[in-house]
Amino acid sequence: MQALEKNLIDSSWITIILVGLIALIVVLKIIDSERLKAYVFALFNKGFIESEVEEDTSFFNAFYSTLFLFSTTTLALVIYTFLIDQNLLLETSFSSFLYIFVTVVSYFLVKWILEMLLSRLFLIKNTVRFYFVSKFSYFYSISFLLFVLFVITTYSPLNSSFLFYASAVLFFMRLIFHITNNKNLIFSQLFYFILYICAFEIAPLFILFKLML
Repeated sequence: MQALEKNLIDSSWITIILVGLIALIVVLKIIDSERLKAYVFALFNKGFIESEVEEDTSFFNAFYSTLFLFSTTTLALVIYTFLIDQNLLLETSFSSFLYIFVTVVSYFLVKWILEMLLSRLFLIKNTVRFYFVSKFSYFYSISFLLFVLFVITTYSPLNSSFLFYASAVLFFMRLIFHITNNKNLIFSQLFYFILYICAFEIAPLFILFKLML
């Protein structure tokens, strides 16, 4: 069997971050083990998302803040590895990862704040609440799978391309589930949905990658 070529990255600090992510999962389990389990499988459980919408829990409580930190850190690690693999980073170090992490966290926070403000401004908070909750729930759900994929590719002979293709599949699945479960809202307001995608999805992603590079 021919060995796969693999870009080697100094993983000493990455290992520390992964241990920290495992600690965050333990914290989530201590806070609410049932909700943690539900979020792991949220991609396939529309009923759980509906219950989350009805409960209307604050984003800033301990569970959701920890979950947000876990998910954004995991995504930042995947992006960091991708940029290294494509030789798009001038320096491969913890400081480079930290910059990516701060950029990713800022992106999600600013995007979330703007979405909440606009939904309140146009008095459509209740109408689009399921849309926003499902979007974040699916992201949280696939972040656990991204974490497992990242660990496997980091500490195995698998090429980094496996991580990137698998991540692309997961995000595509998230998109499909998100559109399917919000099809009534999306297709009834298709013009505004396209404007939303351009303003809040495509443009911010372009700015995000510009900032990281």
